[in-house]
Amino acid sequence: MELEFQSKPCSCLTAAVRQVRSAELTQEVRLTDGMPDIGRVIACWGQPLVRSKEWLSDQITVSGGVMVWILYLPEDGTQPRSMDTWIPFQLRWELDETGHDGTIRISPSLRYVDGRSLSARKMMVRASVAAIGEGLRNHSVEIYSAEEIPEDVQLLRNTYPLRLPVEAGEKTFQIDEELSVPVGAAPVERLLAYMLQPIIHEKRMAGDKLILRGSGQLHVIYRCPEGKVHALDLEVPISQYAQLDNTYSADAQADALMALTSLELDHNEQQLRLKCGMVAQYMITDRIVAELIEDAYSPRRSVQIHQEQLQIPAIMEQRTETVPIRQQLPGVDGEIVDVALWPDYPRQSKTQDQLVLELPGQFQILSYGQDGSLQSSAGHWESQMQLPADDNSRIDIFLQPGTSVQISDTPSPYFAAQYGMQLQTTTDRPMEMVTALGLSDLEEQNPAKPALILCRPGGESLWDVAKRCGSRVCDIRQANGLDGEPDQNKILLIPVSR
Repeated sequence: MELEFQSKPCSCLTAAVRQVRSAELTQEVRLTDGMPDIGRVIACWGQPLVRSKEWLSDQITVSGGVMVWILYLPEDGTQPRSMDTWIPFQLRWELDETGHDGTIRISPSLRYVDGRSLSARKMMVRASVAAIGEGLRNHSVEIYSAEEIPEDVQLLRNTYPLRLPVEAGEKTFQIDEELSVPVGAAPVERLLAYMLQPIIHEKRMAGDKLILRGSGQLHVIYRCPEGKVHALDLEVPISQYAQLDNTYSADAQADALMALTSLELDHNEQQLRLKCGMVAQYMITDRIVAELIEDAYSPRRSVQIHQEQLQIPAIMEQRTETVPIRQQLPGVDGEIVDVALWPDYPRQSKTQDQLVLELPGQFQILSYGQDGSLQSSAGHWESQMQLPADDNSRIDIFLQPGTSVQISDTPSPYFAAQYGMQLQTTTDRPMEMVTALGLSDLEEQNPAKPALILCRPGGESLWDVAKRCGSRVCDIRQANGLDGEPDQNKILLIPVSR
C-alpha cells in the first residue's frame, strides 16, 4: 500500500546572487575657464550615487557614479579652490541560473579617491567603489505532512523554527531641507566638498507598513572669508514609510540598505540648502515553524520510506560587529581639519571552524602645518577578526554607514574611529523529509514473542531504541518513568509490540 503525504507550499525569497564587486575608476579633469592654474593638489573627497538597477536574464547591473571634489592650491598663491567632477561606474553580477527577475539591493561605498596634477590645467583622478549586490527572487518549497496514518505506523516528527526572507522592495524619496550653520562656527564663503551618509536607526512594522526613521549625516568642507578651510557636520532627519504587500507576525523583522541617487548643496550666508534623492531597499524576514517527518517504521510490517531533501534559505543570525581603528599620524604637526575614512569590504578565509576576516581601509588627513600651510597625508589600516563558522553556513557582510572619529594631538597626533558591519549568517544545509511511505500488509501477531526486554541505550535515542526493538517511544517512557532522553548507562524496560 502506498501512503502519500500531503504537501503544502512555503513561499520565501532566495538570493540569486549575493557577492561583493568593485570597480576602479580613472578620469582626466580639465579646469574650467576662469579657474586659476594648479599649483598643488591637496586632497580629494567622493560620494557614490546609484542611478539605475537592471535585472537581465543572466546578470544584474547597477549603474551610477562618484561625485569627486579635488582641493588644490592655485599657482598664483590665492586661496584654496575646489574642482568637482563626475566619474561614472557600472557594477555587474553574473547569475548562475536564468529566469524571472527579482529585487536588487545595493549600497555602494567608496574604497578610496585621490588626484594629481598632469599640467597647470589638467588633473588625473582615481577612485574605487565597492558594493555587495543582492538579488532576491521568489522561491517556493513543498513541506509534507501526514494526515491519516495507520495506528501501528510510528512517525518521527521534528519542528524547526526558521527565519526566512519573505518580501523585498524599495522606497524612493526626496529631501529638501534648509540647514543653519551653528552659532560659533566660521561663516561659509565657498563650499569645497560635501558628503551625505543616510543612517536608519528605527525599522518598525505597523500592519502592512514599514516605518523607517533615521538621519542623514551631512559632512561639509568649506572655506571661510579669511581663506581658512573648515569641516562641519550636520544632521538631516529621515522619516519614511513603505507600503508592504502583506501583514506579518510579531516576530517579523526588517532590514534596509540605503543609497543616494542625487545630491546638491547650496549656501546663502549662514544657510545651507540640501536637496538629495534616496532609496531605501528593504527586506522583511519572518519566523515560521516547519514540522518535518524525518523517519518512520512499524513493529508489525515493513515500511519503505520515500524521502526528499528540503533546501530552504534560512537566516540563522543577524548581528552588528563594531570594528575599532586607532592610527598614529606621523608627520602631522599642526591643526587637523578633517579625517576621511574609507573602510573596504573584508577579505575572508575559512579554517576548520572559524571565519577569518581581514579588515582593510584607507584614510586621508587634511591639516594645517605649524607654518600655516595646508597639507594632507594618506595611509591605510589593516585589522583582523575571527568568527565561529562551519561548513554548512555562510556569512555575508554589509558595511554600515556612519563612522565616528575622535582626534587627539597628545601625546602625539592620532585618530580613533569605529565603523559597523552587519553580519548575516545563512545556511543551505539540506534537511531530510519523508514524503511518502510504502506499507506491506500487517503481519500476524507472534504469541511467542516476548512482551518485555531489557536494553541499555548506549548512545542511541529513544526513537532508535524503539525502532530497533519493535516498540514505541511513548510506551518506553511510560514503562520507565521518563520525560526526555535516558542516561546512556541506564538499563531500560522495553515493552515490545506483539
